[in-house]
Amino acid sequence: MATQVSISISLHRQPFHHHRSAAANHHHHFLSFPKRSRPSFSLSATNSSPSPPPPPPPLQTPLRTGRFLTNEELEKLDLLGNYSYHHQLKTGLLWVRLMRDEEIDMTVTLLSESFAESMMMAAGYVKLLEFLVKNYLIERRLLSPHNATLIGVYREDGEEDFELAGTVELTFNQTGANANPPTPTPPKGSPYICNMAVSKPLRRRGIGWHLLKAGEELITKMSLSTEVYLHCRIIDEAPFNMYTRAGYTIVKTDSILTLLTLQRRRHLMRKEFPPLPDDVSELDFPNEYLS
Repeated sequence: MATQVSISISLHRQPFHHHRSAAANHHHHFLSFPKRSRPSFSLSATNSSPSPPPPPPPLQTPLRTGRFLTNEELEKLDLLGNYSYHHQLKTGLLWVRLMRDEEIDMTVTLLSESFAESMMMAAGYVKLLEFLVKNYLIERRLLSPHNATLIGVYREDGEEDFELAGTVELTFNQTGANANPPTPTPPKGSPYICNMAVSKPLRRRGIGWHLLKAGEELITKMSLSTEVYLHCRIIDEAPFNMYTRAGYTIVKTDSILTLLTLQRRRHLMRKEFPPLPDDVSELDFPNEYLS
């Protein structure tokens, strides 16, 4: 991509489209992993990296859903916890996996700063946004395994520690769908991708593309649906080009009357896909779509 990745975030329990994050680097000590001399591990994504990260450790505590889970839901919850996608970029290693409890706060910061940037809000509003976004993420996690928030962590070549690079939210079915989705309204029973953000210092490296590809790959593992939907604001030319390159087409566009609600008009886009290959992150993409 060119300069930014479109993202939608819900402040009223529904996604709202905006740009990529303006967040600074998010370094955290718990994102430190073994050095590159560690033997390779078998992961669910490509093995293109010469030194892939280890498989995600088991969740320290089960996700609290507030309800009894069926055997099928428990199996899918386990699949989510063990999901891992990695790719060796030109400048470092990207690892995409399920967001953990201790990573909620830094993900909230990334999304909140991104929303504030896209809406041209004053920095003082970020704390309020963080409160709203954190409540949203916590409530959404109660619907797991019918939805998921993935994060991408990145390790620069020559470094030992990972930093937060981006995030994306996935909905797999109607149970996990937002009660009040943005317009144009996607089918509630179909998988849906939203809330994608990439850290500002790490733009133009292909991270947005691989968050999208990881999301699509996980959807094929969690859903029998052969289509997926997302929103893109009309003004977001760079994200629109990336989605088009990835195979998404416009299904419907907001009416011009949407502007009366002080919201940007959006495209609802859809992609139909067969089961993805094992080496999904090996798919070629042109340099102009790096994000």
